[in-house]
Amino acid sequence: MSDRDSSGREHVWLHVTAGRGPAECQLAVRHLTEVIVREAEAASLAAVVIDAVAGEERGTLLSALVSLAGEGARAFAGRQAGSVKWVAPSPFRPHHKRKNWFAGIEVLDPPDLGDRGAIKASDVVLEAMRASGPGGQHVNKTESAVRATHRPTGLVATAREERSQAMNKKLALARLAAALRSRAAEAAAGADRDRWTHHDALERGRPVRTFTGAAFREREQ
Repeated sequence: MSDRDSSGREHVWLHVTAGRGPAECQLAVRHLTEVIVREAEAASLAAVVIDAVAGEERGTLLSALVSLAGEGARAFAGRQAGSVKWVAPSPFRPHHKRKNWFAGIEVLDPPDLGDRGAIKASDVVLEAMRASGPGGQHVNKTESAVRATHRPTGLVATAREERSQAMNKKLALARLAAALRSRAAEAAAGADRDRWTHHDALERGRPVRTFTGAAFREREQ
């Protein structure tokens, strides 16, 4: 069953990320976030960017968290999930040969920390930890990663991909909520995805949408 907000509307989050991609991928995230908000509003959905992490270049985003609410929000979100390709010359490196840039979109259910929700704040232990994993110089060197542990069940969800601890907290809680809804430890492991490995998979996978040029116009698949 779809999560609903206090008004009874369907409510989901979209996590838009450049993964470990360069500034061009981060620019694609900004454009893609704008497209999602515009298309959601055209579909009579309430779309709000509730968090965003600035990228390496001016006007770019490492990631964004978009809240979607309204009837049909989950179906709309489902159509966005996966890899998105942007085909364009680099606006930052004019002589760079590469023209294919990738961003990824993950659908998450907002965590419910209300008294009547599936998760009670008193049942969750949030811990900051140092991020680790592949990525070289792009890996977080500070304790911005977050581990969320549900005391009653022992289920654990982590988020280490963002440089912002506040964003990682949101993602960890959302992933923990998803794991609890599935009632299986395997769901927690499946939800504990990080941006570094996810981006490589996105480049290898077939994109769900493709955009071209500086105007970021969609191309038919």
